[in-house]
Amino acid sequence: MCILVADDDPVVREVVRRYLERDGRTVVETGDGRAARAALDGMSAPDEVELAVLDVMMPEPNGIELCRAVRSGQRPDTPIILLTALGDEDDRVIGLEAGADDYVTKPFSPRELALRVTSVLRRSTRPEPAPHQRILRDGPITVNPSAQLVFVDDTAITLTPREFDLLVFLLRNPGQVYSREGLLEQVWGWDFGDLSTVTVHIKRLRAKLGSRHRIDTVWGRGYAWGRTDITGEPSDA
Repeated sequence: MCILVADDDPVVREVVRRYLERDGRTVVETGDGRAARAALDGMSAPDEVELAVLDVMMPEPNGIELCRAVRSGQRPDTPIILLTALGDEDDRVIGLEAGADDYVTKPFSPRELALRVTSVLRRSTRPEPAPHQRILRDGPITVNPSAQLVFVDDTAITLTPREFDLLVFLLRNPGQVYSREGLLEQVWGWDFGDLSTVTVHIKRLRAKLGSRHRIDTVWGRGYAWGRTDITGEPSDA
C-alpha cells in the first residue's frame, strides 16, 4: 500500500511518513505539485499510489489544482486527503468540491491523520454489486445498480462512485428524511468525517440530474427524495 505525502514542509512530511510507516505503509514524499503528479502517474513511485495526502498551499500545482486534475484524469477514484492551514467552512467546501475525500486542518495530530488515512482507505473500497439487483425507476430517472448505470430521459450520465451510492440509497428510501450524519454513516459507512462532504455531494447530484432530481431539503433535519413511490424490476445485468 503506497501513500503519497506531498507538502513543501519537510518536517510535516517526515512526521507524517513516520506515523504511516508505523502502520506498515510504504510512503513516497514530494515537496511540490509537479513531483506529486509524477508519483500519481506512476513515474516516480515504487508502487501504485493508493491514497494521496496533498498540501493545499504547496508549489504549483497546489493541492486543490492537483486534486481537480486527478479527478479528471485516468485514476479519478484515487482517495485524496487535503492538508491546509485554512480552517473556514468555505475553504473546506472548496476542497471537497475539488474532489477531496477528507480535509485536515493544520496544526494536526499526525496520529489522527494516520487514522483518517485508514478510514478513507476503508470506505473507498467499494464492494462488488450483487448480481440481479433491481432496476430503479422514478419518472425519467433509471438506475441499474448491477451495471452501475444512470439514465435521465434516456441519456446516460456519469456519476462518481459516491454520487452513485447516494442516488441509489435515496431512491431506495423515498420520502425518508436523513440528516447529514445519517447519510455519512448509512450511505458510505463513515464513522466520522466533514459534514460538508454530504452537502457537496448533494449539490453535485442535483446538478447532474438537473431539473429531474427530486432531492428535497428538509430544513433543520436533512434531505429526502421526493415522496412518490419508485418502481422496481429485475436487472438483466
